[in-house]
Amino acid sequence: MQKGKYRKAVFIVAYTRTKKGIEYLLLKRKLHWKGWEFPKGAIKFFETKKRAVKRELKEETGFEPIKVKKFDYSGKYDYHKAFLDRKKIKGQTFMLYSAEVKKPVNGKIKIDKIEHSDCKWVSFSQAMKILKWPNQRKSLRIVNDWLRVGNGK
Repeated sequence: MQKGKYRKAVFIVAYTRTKKGIEYLLLKRKLHWKGWEFPKGAIKFFETKKRAVKRELKEETGFEPIKVKKFDYSGKYDYHKAFLDRKKIKGQTFMLYSAEVKKPVNGKIKIDKIEHSDCKWVSFSQAMKILKWPNQRKSLRIVNDWLRVGNGK
């Protein structure tokens, strides 16, 4: 295991309401690892967690959230290797948030091309099949359960 500290971050389960039901936004990661994920990112020094959610969502997708909700779920993980742009950082802690967004009529999303190569809107069951990491699937389950019982309206 590498030495270092953990970077503080937020996980953001972004969703929209459609006639077909709730759809979740997944981003295809290309920086540091390859695979599907939710928007996420570091909390900057002197930045509130809620502000970090809004900033990261805007930076990675172009969306301004309609509604932001904090959940009582957090965790940490070690990076699978050292990254040149994250010297002395061995992993990341995270706190879970959801963000309701309005899906663009034209379907276009302005993703951060440095970190991601693609994006897509998917159902809960599709997302559960696509997401690789257990903490991502648990985050999705928590938000989906909350939405299913009528919260977030």
